[in-house]
Amino acid sequence: MLTIGTIVLGVNNVAAATEFWNSALGYVPREPGDDTWVTLAPPSGPGALLSLMLSETPVQDRPRIHLDLYAEDQGAEVERLVSIGARRVDWDLYPEDPDFIVLEDPDGNRFCVIDKSDG
Repeated sequence: MLTIGTIVLGVNNVAAATEFWNSALGYVPREPGDDTWVTLAPPSGPGALLSLMLSETPVQDRPRIHLDLYAEDQGAEVERLVSIGARRVDWDLYPEDPDFIVLEDPDGNRFCVIDKSDG
């Protein structure tokens, strides 16, 4: 059986991305990283890992893969993420009554904040 162990994001600046995702998720470096790579882990133990890899590949406006972050208070989490450097995305593909908000990190990697307040 396979399981997802690590999600890898390409970034322009590993140190800046580490600071953003540490603030966003509370994840901490699993071991010391460098200018090209770091793996972040939940501080309390098990969970998906997030690795940040130096990349020169341009960011996609409609990425084929992205992160979905679950939030009990979506509005508060979106505001918190924007306050630490995320940007709102003018997303033209929202359905009629979306349960998600599209943001991008400081590198332009898009992710969604999903409203999980009602299950």
